[in-house]
Parts: sequence; C-alpha cells; structure tokens
Amino acid sequence: MAGRDRIVYLLRQLERAACGCPAHSSALHQGTGAASGTGRKTDYAFEMASSNIRYGAGVSREIGMDLQNLGARNVCLMTDQNLCRLPPMTAVLESLGKNGVAFRVFDNVRVEPTDSSFKEAISFAKKDSFDVFVAVGGGSVIDTCKAANLYSCHPEADFLDFVNAPIGKGRPVTNALKPLIAVPTTAGTGSETTGVAIFDYEPLKAKTGIASRAIRPTLGIVDPLHTLSMPERVAANSGFDVLCHALESYTALPYSQRAPCPTNPIYRPAYQGSNPISDVWSRHALNVVAKYMKRAVRDPEDLEARSSMHLASVFAGIGFGNAGVHLCHGMSYPIAGNVKTHAARGYCVEHPLVPHGLSVVLTSPAVFSFTAPMCPERHLEAAEILGADVRQVRREDAGAVLADTLRQFLFDLQVEDGLAAVGYSRDDIPALVKGTLPQERVTKLSPRAHTEEDLSRLFESSMKLY
Repeated sequence: MAGRDRIVYLLRQLERAACGCPAHSSALHQGTGAASGTGRKTDYAFEMASSNIRYGAGVSREIGMDLQNLGARNVCLMTDQNLCRLPPMTAVLESLGKNGVAFRVFDNVRVEPTDSSFKEAISFAKKDSFDVFVAVGGGSVIDTCKAANLYSCHPEADFLDFVNAPIGKGRPVTNALKPLIAVPTTAGTGSETTGVAIFDYEPLKAKTGIASRAIRPTLGIVDPLHTLSMPERVAANSGFDVLCHALESYTALPYSQRAPCPTNPIYRPAYQGSNPISDVWSRHALNVVAKYMKRAVRDPEDLEARSSMHLASVFAGIGFGNAGVHLCHGMSYPIAGNVKTHAARGYCVEHPLVPHGLSVVLTSPAVFSFTAPMCPERHLEAAEILGADVRQVRREDAGAVLADTLRQFLFDLQVEDGLAAVGYSRDDIPALVKGTLPQERVTKLSPRAHTEEDLSRLFESSMKLY
C-alpha cells in the first residue's frame, strides 16, 4: 500500500505541474510529430538524464570499494588547497588507502575556475594514463574534473571545441570518457548530477561553460557530514544557488517552445526548458530551501538542516540539469567575471571574488518581477512556498510579490545590498550587458523575451536591493 500511495502522490505532483498560465499551459506541453519530416520549428520531446546518486551520512567510506569494483588502477583525485586539509578529503584518502587504490592528487583547483585553471588541470590529466577520475569539493572542483576528463579523452581537441557557442564551437562529445565519481562538499551547485562545467573565460571577462550529458559524473556520493565543514557564508551562497536553480528551472520556457527542434537527438541540449518531470524536482527543492536554509546557514552543527540542503542541491540539480536556468544565471556570469576588488566574506582565496551563488541571487528580485507576466501562477506558487500569503494577490501582482518575498529572504540572511555593495556602479552596466549577451544558452530559456535595454534595466534595478 505504501508503494501505491507513493505512485499516486507522484502522479498528482505531475498533474499539478501543468499550470494554465501562458508559458506553461498543458496544450504547450503536447508537442506532436517527430523531428524529421514535419518542419517543426520548436521541440516536441524532452529527456531526463542524471548521475547515479548515493546518499548517506558517512557514505564516503565506500568510495575505495567503488574504485575497486571499477577495476581502477590509476585514479586522478582532484580537490582544492583548502579542502585538502579538511575532513571530506581525509575520509576519501582513508578509503582509498584501505582498499589499496593507486592515485595521484591535483589540489590546485581554483575557486571559481577560469579557462587558464581548467587548462592546468587538463594538462595534469593528459600527462598520465588515468582510468578513473574523482572530484572532492564544490562545484569548482567537480566542474574542473569534468573538463580534465573530457579533454584527456580528446587529446587532439582544441579547448574551444566543446565550449558552448557562441564563445566556443559547441561540438558534440564523440569519444567515451572515463568514469568520474563526484563527492560534493557544498550544498549548492548540484554539479554531481549534471553534464555542465562552468568557468570564467578570461578574454571576455564572462562565464561560459561546457554542456553535454557525456561529462556528467558516473556517480555522486552525497555525504551530509561533509557540509558541516562549510563556513556560514559558503553555506549561504551555496544555498542561494539551490534557490535560483529551483526558481529558474520551474519558470523556464517550456521545452515545447524551445527552438530549434533538433534534427538529431544528439543535438538536443542538456538545458531543454521546463517540463513535467523537472518541475517536480524543482518545486520540491524550493520547499526544502524554504524550510531548512536559514537554519543551515545560522547553525553549522544543525545536521538535519545541512543534510536537507545537501539533498535539496541534488533535487534542484536534477531539475535544472534537464530544464535549465535563465536570466539570473545568465546575468551572474559577467557579475562574477568582471569582479574588481570585492573580498568575499568567509572565503579563503587570494583573488577578488563574487561567489557564484551570490552573483546569481543579487538579480533575482528584478528578474522574477520581469518574468512573472508570462507565468504568474508559477511565480505566485514560488512566493507562497517561500512564505508569502498569496490568497488575495492578483495575477498581475505576482512579480512584485515574489520580488518582495525574495528581498526579505535575502535580508534575513544578511546578503549584500545589491550590485553596488560588491563593487559595481551604473557606469558598469554596459559591460555587464555585453557579458550577458553571449549567454544565450541559458538566457534564451527565459519565459519572457528580452532586449539589451531590458537587461540594462534589470542590472540597474539590482544595484540596490533594500
């Protein structure tokens, strides 16, 4: 009976996912016809992909056995210089030693990686014949390890071959990659579930990335004990990434409105647009964030809250890893890439830094106020989940209500007061817009079309939050 109840619950969740607003009406989720021979301009199908996930307190101790089971003879173990001395790395090293696994460590991963730091890791991977990759760290480490695996298995490829267009060539991955096991130590990026690797492209001072299902980890080992070592601000900024992953994927353009329709399944992007299955994961992640995030930030020893946020990161990762994100992330890339002198609280790094989650969430009130007219019901549902009373709210006020709800959420968690507080002024807006324009892989998934003038207004509105 328990199994039947669970199935009924999930079916009801899927039914709820089909809301009646303009961007998400059920009719728009009912694409017809195949890609070939119909002349369709927009897609008619979506597919779900995710890494295998293993969750449990202390589960990192199993990784040595996993590597034995894979027949690993020479493991590339990647981390960063902060984590190499912390309990998560110690647990993994003990498991590898206990199980007699041979490995080499690369610990020079850069927090918020660049094309240069990716290339350094790729060079390390190419110099040896590694048969398995292991990443112990947050999204920066996992993404760097994905890139090292990809290019070491394509030794003749130019770096820009697999980088997303229009910055790179966006070519499909053709060679088989080595197994990659990800051990996430932050509760935010969801990188253990996705085929995406993000980096700062220094020549343009903007973030871009590589997106292919082929680079997603073989296994994500999600050990909530690792989140206890996160400093307060790292926990906050990681959580903001989960928040925006959930909100953006839930409000993204529906998959059946995304163009072009691929002529071959290999060309269907990882970020496909909102769909009924991703909706379930994204909505559930948002509920967990609403319930546990403030507790997780304020009390590093609250294992229930930090464990729940670790799972929320996975849930949101499955959601956005298949649906995609849109304007908050697209606009965040130049915010992080053009950083001047801002020193991020709680981060032990020697370079100026606007952490990814912070760069994403600072524009969220302006963005969701802008996108709400296209799917007001979803924006109101998100506001209600985050604590707003929406019983008497009109549909046309959905954006304002969600924006106010987000501002209060950020204020409660002591977020910097807008872009001005991290070193930007109105004079920087043209450069920020310029850095957003190449991010069409994500910005085109906004449910509302936008111009350069719209982007300028969104950045201007985000200069001050409170």
